Amino acid sequence: MQTVLITGCSSGFGLEIARHFLDQGWQVVATMRTPDTAILPPSERLRILALDVTDEASIRAAIEAAGPIDVLVNNAGIGMLYPLEATPMATARQLFETNTLGTIAMTQAVLPAFRARRAGVIVNVTSAVSLVPLPLLSVYTASKAAVNAFTESLALELEPLGIRTRLVLPGRSPSTRFGQSARQRMQAEVPEVYAPMIESVFGAARGDGPVTYGEDVVRAVWRAVNDPSAPMRIPAGADAEELAASI
Repeated sequence: MQTVLITGCSSGFGLEIARHFLDQGWQVVATMRTPDTAILPPSERLRILALDVTDEASIRAAIEAAGPIDVLVNNAGIGMLYPLEATPMATARQLFETNTLGTIAMTQAVLPAFRARRAGVIVNVTSAVSLVPLPLLSVYTASKAAVNAFTESLALELEPLGIRTRLVLPGRSPSTRFGQSARQRMQAEVPEVYAPMIESVFGAARGDGPVTYGEDVVRAVWRAVNDPSAPMRIPAGADAEELAASI
């Protein structure tokens, strides 16, 4: 029986990915900052661990507690939609600490065991917004695009060792906490000149058009894990597929 460790399982895509792997008979290590908020169904094949991907000690403890794993899904991330001029550098650092360096740190932590077995799969969940330039997303996009470059370069290092790496790029999802998370980071006062753009972008996000659903991301992650012939970048969701086809 194979084991997958998934980060960011308290809600959204991580929660649905964990549920799917459980349904498929896998052993699942579901990690999150606050395990007491977990809403996963009880199972003898499920372990829920505390994990803060920005904290080295937390990563070390989680990896030790998890034991041998076959797959790492780096899903944990935070969002932000804001003009750069009004973005505090502390907030920009927070995005990179979680979205970029957290992914790198988790990947580094599992590599010794994967290398020793000459087997393992790493799936990094980024975002389809990294495929095209969009306003108000410069810092968030940069944090995700960096993971894209990291993953593609890392694949060249790890393939000779029997370790596969893949990217899953979800589009806009109305069912996750991205919008709420992004708004919580809109603390600084914004120059009035940006107001029409902010309203336009948030209006577009609330509008009609193709979106990404949890099952889209679940399918993409499942394919990345189980199909060695899957492409490096796997768009997840109708809008993500449209963006990928346009470049």
